[in-house]
Amino acid sequence: MTKSDIRVNLPWVEKYRPSTLDDLVSHEDIINTVGKFIREDQVPHLLFYGPPGTGKTSTILACARQLYTPAQFASMVLELNASDDRGIGIVRGQILTFASTRTIFKSGFKLIILDEADAMTIDAQNALRRIIEKYTENIRFCIICNYLSKIIPALQSRCTRFRFGPLSPEQIMPRLNYVVDQEKVTITEDGKKALLQLANGDMRKVLNVLQSTWLAYNDVTEDNVYSCVGHPLKKDIESIIKLLLNESFQICYQNIEELKIFKGLALQDILTEVHKYVHRIELPFDVMIPLISKLAEIEHRLASGTNENIQLTAMISAFQAVRAITPPNS
Repeated sequence: MTKSDIRVNLPWVEKYRPSTLDDLVSHEDIINTVGKFIREDQVPHLLFYGPPGTGKTSTILACARQLYTPAQFASMVLELNASDDRGIGIVRGQILTFASTRTIFKSGFKLIILDEADAMTIDAQNALRRIIEKYTENIRFCIICNYLSKIIPALQSRCTRFRFGPLSPEQIMPRLNYVVDQEKVTITEDGKKALLQLANGDMRKVLNVLQSTWLAYNDVTEDNVYSCVGHPLKKDIESIIKLLLNESFQICYQNIEELKIFKGLALQDILTEVHKYVHRIELPFDVMIPLISKLAEIEHRLASGTNENIQLTAMISAFQAVRAITPPNS
């Protein structure tokens, strides 16, 4: 098997991962700042945090490729991910050994990338802070996490922090169009909008759902995208709202339960879309506020792992209560 064959068989999210800082599509301020650090040979310890799929890992890997030649990469970069054991043992063992070994080159430093660092234990993080101080001449750390609050303050203070926010549709669209052109994907405009809406600023999710939909249906439309990921279609949500606002409790429950089973929908997704739809209905504020509060309470219970059937009855009851206090002509 040739390298080109391996490249073709890669998931699109890896096949089109940016390889240089210039290829990155967002966070220009961060990229320019880090690029300046590299050019002036003044790279500090780095802490990248933010939601998944926003370019944190791609940015540091692009930096590493700029810092080191392909021949140097394996010996100069240590990358540990969430799949690796990152307890205190790995910090005192693998990381300490890598950090304490001097480089065979006259200048330069090694790079340790700790991806998904918010999964590290507190003991491991405390052990790490001493290594960061002791081997600063020889090593630079890049700590990557989704939740900054799970990184101890002692580590945060030793790093230069950069927040990677969710990508805007304007930033995602050029890259999406590029992948569509390269893979010759048949896609509609509403299909693109559906991908952007589902992703919520996550570039990785855009490409994964795009590839899954294309392989499943050979045509990326709004309905196909939603069907591929098991997300409720707009027409399904509209029919659910009509049921909730017009039919009896029993008819609502039977029809929504049948729709859930037939389409394989989760109540959590239905609730999210119903919440968005409710904001577009002209209801008096004294009716709207209790309804949204009740929907939020139901969502909290679902997140806690409660029974979906019981929460479905609670959602229907909330709308029944709205109908009871809302005049027919409102």
